[in-house]
Amino acid sequence: MSTEQSPDQILDLRGVKCPFNFVKTKLKLETMESGQTLQVVLDPGEPVANVPRSARDEGHQILSVSERADGLYNVLLRKSGA
Repeated sequence: MSTEQSPDQILDLRGVKCPFNFVKTKLKLETMESGQTLQVVLDPGEPVANVPRSARDEGHQILSVSERADGLYNVLLRKSGA
């Protein structure tokens, strides 16, 4: 049994190129309440390198970055209170 909390929202961005994947992540976070969590599904390479960094630069918390069995990545973010 997993002890991880389920994210409040999930955003699947596989196949979305930079910088559009961060733009979509930012727009989704803007619709959420402070403290809520967002799981973003990203491709390897630039997307998984850039989206967490950009989200952190915006003041959001990176809770985890994990590689999935299918080679994609799950990035769990917590929306900042700003």
